[in-house]
Amino acid sequence: MSSSETRNDRKVRQGVVVSDVQDKTIVVRVLRTTTHPLYSKTIRVSKKYHVHDEANDAHVGDTVRIIETRPLSKLKRWRLAEVVERAK
Repeated sequence: MSSSETRNDRKVRQGVVVSDVQDKTIVVRVLRTTTHPLYSKTIRVSKKYHVHDEANDAHVGDTVRIIETRPLSKLKRWRLAEVVERAK
C-alpha cells in the first residue's frame, strides 16, 4: 500500500441507543426522512443497528455517532465512534 492510497470513507450515522443489555453491544435506532414514491409525502423511517461498544460506555437514551467497520459478528457491522449526548 503506497502512501498516496487511503482507506475508503466510512459511513457515519447518528442515532439513539434503545438497548444496552448485551455485553459490549448496543442497539441504536437511526431515523431518516425519505419521500414516499407514489404520494410524494415526507415520511420518517427508522432502522436498528447492532453496534460494538468495547468499553460499555453508552446507555439507553444516549445519542451516539456510529461508524461502519468490518464484520465483527453475525449482526455487528458498526462500532461506536462517540457519545454525542448523554440521556438525562
